[in-house]
Amino acid sequence: MPAWFEINTVTYIYVDISTQYPCYLCLWDSRADSKHYIQRSWPVRTELCVGKQNVKFEPIVEAEKVLMPPLHIKLGLMKQFVKKLDETSEAFGYLKKFFPKLSEAKVKAGVFVGPQITQIFADEKFPTLLNRTQKASWNSFKAVVSGFLGNNKAENYEKLVEDMLTNFKAMGCRMSLKVHMLHAHLDKFKNNMGAYSEEQGERFHQDIMNFEQRYQGQYNENMMGDYIWGLLRESSCEHKRKMKATLNARNLGGKLVKNVDGDERWLYAEEVEEREHNMGTTP
Repeated sequence: MPAWFEINTVTYIYVDISTQYPCYLCLWDSRADSKHYIQRSWPVRTELCVGKQNVKFEPIVEAEKVLMPPLHIKLGLMKQFVKKLDETSEAFGYLKKFFPKLSEAKVKAGVFVGPQITQIFADEKFPTLLNRTQKASWNSFKAVVSGFLGNNKAENYEKLVEDMLTNFKAMGCRMSLKVHMLHAHLDKFKNNMGAYSEEQGERFHQDIMNFEQRYQGQYNENMMGDYIWGLLRESSCEHKRKMKATLNARNLGGKLVKNVDGDERWLYAEEVEEREHNMGTTP
């Protein structure tokens, strides 16, 4: 299976804030705002000449083997949506209260992670704080995530994407590289985006968060060694899907217990308390 590369960090395209041609498939002009959401067809990249059209290095992978990263596209869509919210609006203020540990600068910049987007998707109050245009964009964004960027590809996925782009345009969202990929290169996406998602790699950030808190933000070999040792100890477990839950339970003050078969497993503190209560071992 071909390796995937993030579309905004493909090694042979030099991307920074001033990049004019960031797309590896075509010569989309990121500075031509007047043509965004209007012009869908752009000149195809026929060659990758170092030093021209933002090509900095020789390609290390063929263009047809580059997979679209659904998670990062979702993050990019969320970013463009939040950046168009009025900072004095109830909706923006609600986001800051909903994620109290997230700095105001990150909320303003629309910088969220996958689990945070999932949480706000499930919230029923946030959409009620949006105006009609914003609410249409929000609902269509959610529809694209569930009907195209996930495990299931809806039969009307093209309409879902088109509706979202129309609503984003009406809201005034800027067309970023990730929005452009949906606008101009929808045919390059795999049928089952969830199977090709880079989300498993991104889970590293979530898994290591507890270690960062324990070591108070000091990134050193001890912290990394502690994390890797935890993975090694769990690598022989028959059910590897339980690795993350086991790791979290241990880090959050859980307890190692034995079940009726004599097998050991880590339980969260709440699970231990409930287990002891059911067994009649608590006072």
